[in-house]
Parts: sequence; structure tokens; C-alpha cells
Amino acid sequence: MVDTTSTVIGESILVSGNLEGDEDLTVLGRVHGNVTLTKTLVIEESGIVKADVDVRNCIVSGVVVGNVTASDSVELTEQGRVVGDIRAPRVIIVDGARFRGTIDMGDLEAER
Repeated sequence: MVDTTSTVIGESILVSGNLEGDEDLTVLGRVHGNVTLTKTLVIEESGIVKADVDVRNCIVSGVVVGNVTASDSVELTEQGRVVGDIRAPRVIIVDGARFRGTIDMGDLEAER
């Protein structure tokens, strides 16, 4: 049975332009443009995203060049690379990940 709530961009695919959606997206290939999702963006080790990203959750094992805004969390795995600013209430950077930019985790007075 096919999972219709998730989309995969294959390793040999290049998407140029803006992506918008209401489902999870896994990137194995390349995306150039802007990505806006109401769910989770997963960038695998082979994935390269040159875009500003606005999602609920973002898991980076590949490369992101651009700003990442998430309403829930951003995670950089050991293989993950981000060049750009991250804005999210929860940011996880695993030992070995590479990051160049700033992190904004919101208002310090916000309720936990």
C-alpha cells in the first residue's frame, strides 16, 4: 500500500521553484527555491536544499543553504550541514553537525 501522506524527491531529481504542501516531504535530490509545508521536511544525506524553508519540523542529514523556520523543531544530525539562520522553539544539533548562522528560539518569557 502506498503512503499518500508523504512525498519523496529522488536522488536524480532537481526541483527548481517553490514547493508548498500539507504533507511530509523527504528530499534525496536537490531543491532550489522556497519550501513551505505544514508538516515535516526530511533532508537525507544525499539531499541538497538551496531554499528558505518554512515547516512544522525539519530534520537535516544533508545540506541546507538558506534560512530554516519551524513551528515545532529543527534537528541537525551528525551528517547535517546548514548555512543560514534557524528559527524554531526547539533546536537539536547533534555532535558532528555543521552549522553557520544564528539561532532564534523565540521569546524567553514564553510559557513552557
